Amino acid sequence: MRAGFPDFRLGSVLATSFTGTLSERHGDAVERIPTPRRLVDWLAVYGLAVDSCTTAQLGLARELRESIHAAATAAAIQDALPASAVHVINNRSAQGRAAAILTPEGKRQWQLSPASRVEDALSVIAADAISILSGERDGKLALCASPTCRAAFFDTSQSRTRKWCDMNTCGNRQKKARFNANQRKKPRSAE
Repeated sequence: MRAGFPDFRLGSVLATSFTGTLSERHGDAVERIPTPRRLVDWLAVYGLAVDSCTTAQLGLARELRESIHAAATAAAIQDALPASAVHVINNRSAQGRAAAILTPEGKRQWQLSPASRVEDALSVIAADAISILSGERDGKLALCASPTCRAAFFDTSQSRTRKWCDMNTCGNRQKKARFNANQRKKPRSAE
């Protein structure tokens, strides 16, 4: 990772991991793709390598990220999907030139051509969001229980009862806060 930037919060679900490039939305927000180059880095981590990114393309990426977050949040609370978010997701999906390929292991993988642009990578992310939002994939959209985070995540646990977007960050922070609060409540023994 490039020095000077917050680490990426990587997950196994492309679309919700992309929304995680802005974390702590209800606290001190952390922008993990503050520059076009940082978006190129994030896309490469997910196998969607592109050579460059402009400020305008970064704007398109952030618009898609916020649209996916809005739609996933609505789906998680069983509300109607915002029409504007659906419009952006559909437009980004339709504008790309990526191909689904079959790996020797029998898995689907997205492939960009050597001349791919950021828009092509964004179309893959939008298609992933569509597969989640439409119910095609086995799992459930949920919101992180951390009051400062509230990130949408795709819960594929067997019981579908995950509480946090990431146990290593939000989960540990909440458990530590609960432990510290319980320690303060305990009466101190006389010494």
